Amino acid sequence: MSKFPFSNSLISSFLSFLSPVRLKIVLIGIIFAYKKPLIIKHMSKNVSDQLVEMLVQAGVKRVYAITGDSLNPVNDAIRRDGRLEWIHVRHEESAAYAASMDAELNGIGCCMGSSGPGHVHLINGLYDANRSGNPVIAIASTCATHKFGTHWFQETNPFLLFQDCSKYVYVANTPKQFTTMMQRAIQTAINEKGVAVLGLPGDVAGADLEEVPSATQTFLAKPVVRPSDSELDKLSAVLNDAKNRKIALYCGHGCQYAVKEVEQLAETLKAPIVASFRGKIFFDRTDSPYIAGMNGLLGHRSGYDACAKADVLVMLGTDFPYAEFLPKKNTIIQIDERPEIIGRRAKVDYGFAGDVKDTITALLPKLTPRTDDSFLKDIHKEYLDLEKSLDDYTKKKTEENQIDPEYAAKLLDKYAANDAIFTVDTGMNVVWAARFIKGTGKRYLTGSFNHGSMANALPMAIGAAASSKGRQVVAMCGDGGLSMLLGDLATLMQYQYPVKIFVFNNRSLAMVKLEMEVSGYLDWQTNMVNPPFDKLADLMNIKGYEVRKTEDLEATVKAAFEHDGPTLVNIYTNRDTLAMPPHITFEQMKGFATNIIKKIGQGDFAEAKGSIANSMKHIKDVF
Repeated sequence: MSKFPFSNSLISSFLSFLSPVRLKIVLIGIIFAYKKPLIIKHMSKNVSDQLVEMLVQAGVKRVYAITGDSLNPVNDAIRRDGRLEWIHVRHEESAAYAASMDAELNGIGCCMGSSGPGHVHLINGLYDANRSGNPVIAIASTCATHKFGTHWFQETNPFLLFQDCSKYVYVANTPKQFTTMMQRAIQTAINEKGVAVLGLPGDVAGADLEEVPSATQTFLAKPVVRPSDSELDKLSAVLNDAKNRKIALYCGHGCQYAVKEVEQLAETLKAPIVASFRGKIFFDRTDSPYIAGMNGLLGHRSGYDACAKADVLVMLGTDFPYAEFLPKKNTIIQIDERPEIIGRRAKVDYGFAGDVKDTITALLPKLTPRTDDSFLKDIHKEYLDLEKSLDDYTKKKTEENQIDPEYAAKLLDKYAANDAIFTVDTGMNVVWAARFIKGTGKRYLTGSFNHGSMANALPMAIGAAASSKGRQVVAMCGDGGLSMLLGDLATLMQYQYPVKIFVFNNRSLAMVKLEMEVSGYLDWQTNMVNPPFDKLADLMNIKGYEVRKTEDLEATVKAAFEHDGPTLVNIYTNRDTLAMPPHITFEQMKGFATNIIKKIGQGDFAEAKGSIANSMKHIKDVF
C-alpha cells in the first residue's frame, strides 16, 4: 500500500500521462520554481521596487490598502522587500484615515487604492488628512497608459479627481517620470504638511526602472521660523503696554510642540490659556493654573468669557473657524507658521508669521513680567466652578437605556491610561470628549475636527494602534459613525489590535437632531435602528459588552480597559441629551421653542416632554 495520501492508481495515471516531452516541461518548471528567487535577484529593478525604496527612505513604516488589479506589482514589491508592513483594511476610506492618523502621530503615512473605485474610496479620508495638515502619500494605481482616454474598465483621471484634496497630484506616464514625481510628492507632503497623490498606471508600476540619480533622495527642511526683530519689537510693545490689562492666549494644534513655551508666556503675561478642540489635550490638565477651557460650539463659558473680556487676545497656532465666538472690538494678535491664514477668521490687528515655539522663545526676553494676575485668577476660578458643576452632573442616575453620555465620557477619562490616544467620531461624541477627556501631558486626542466627517474614529484608531504599539488606543464611536465603516471591525479581528471601542449608542443622529431643533425644524429621519454592536463584536473575536443601566457602567468600563485585546462596549445613552454652546443666542432658543411647538402640534407629547425636561436640566445644571 502506498505511504502517500493518494492511491497507486492515481500515480500510475499521472505517470502514463507524462510523455518524454511533457516530462521535460514539468522538470523545467520545477527547476525554474526552485531557482526563481535566484533569478529574480539578478533581474533589473522595476518601478514598484523603486517606490518601496523611496517610501522607506522617507520614513514610511506601513501601507494601508486593499490590493488588486493595477496595484498588484506594488503589492509584490512590498512583499519581496519586507521592510514595509501591509495593513489590509476593508475599505479604502479606512485606509486613508488610518494613514492620516499614522502621519499625525509619526510624521508621515501612506495609503493606496487600486484602479478606479479603489482610489476613489480614498477621497474622504484624504480630504480630512489634507485639511488636518497630515503628510500622507497616496498611491492611486490606475489602468495602463495606452488605455487612457478610451473609457476603459475602471478608468479614472487621478489628476482631476484629487485636485481639491491634495497639495500635489500627478500621474506618472513613464518610469523616468515616476522617480522625479515620487520625490516631489514626498517632499511636498512633508514640507507643506498635507496630501500628495501619485497616479501610477499598472504598466508603469511593473516596468523596468530608468534611473534618475538626482531624484532619489528626500530632503526634510526644518528651518527656524519666527518674525523679524522689528516685528518682535512691535509685538512686545503691544503686550507690554500697561493699558492692556487683560491678555488671553488662544491656543490651537500648532502649539503641540510648544506647551512649555506657551505656559511660560502665560506666566509672564498672567494670561489665561483658552484652547481650541485640537489644542485642548495639550493644555487642559487638572494641575494647570492657566487653563480656561475651550471656546466655541463645544466650549466652556469660561473660555468664551476669557476671549470676550480680554483687552488683547493672542491667537497661537489656531485656525479656529467659528468667527462668531471671537471678539469684534478687542485687539487681536495672530501668530501662525502659515502666513496665508492670518486674518481669515477674525479682525486681526497684528499678524506675524512664525512657528509658535520659535516665536515665543525669541519674544520672551523682550517682555516685562506682569504682577497683576486678577484676570487670570477670575477666569480660572470660573473654569474650576464649571468643572465642579459638570462633575456633579455626571454622578446622576438615569432610567434604563438612558445613560447620560457625560457620565460615560467621565469614566473613560478616569480609567484610560495616562498616555492613551483617543479618537473621536464627529457628532455628539466630540462634545463629551471636549468637556470630559482631560490631558495629562502625555495623552493625545484627535478626530475629524477640520473636515467634520462621520465614521472617522474606528479607522483612526486602527492607524494609531498599528503605528503606536504599546500605547492604549480608545475609540469614542457614535452609532451612526460606526455603522458607516462597520466592516473594518474585521481589520481589528485580523490583526487583534487592542483598541478599546466605546459606542455611544443613542439610536439617532443626535447632532443632526440638535441642529434641526435649534433651527426650528422637526427632527425627521434622525432616528436609527441599530444591530447589537456588542454581539457583532463577539462574532469577530472582539470582546463585546452591553450596558443599559447606569449602575453597571463603571464596572464594565473598567473591565473593558483591563481586557487583554480588542473590546467593544455598547452603551445605550440618552438621545435627548442637549449640548448647549457657552454662548446661547436668542435665535437658538427661538428655534428650539418652535421645534417643541411643532412636536406638540403633531401629537408627539411624550417626545416634546422629554426634550423640554432634558434641555432645561442641561441649561440649569451645566450652564
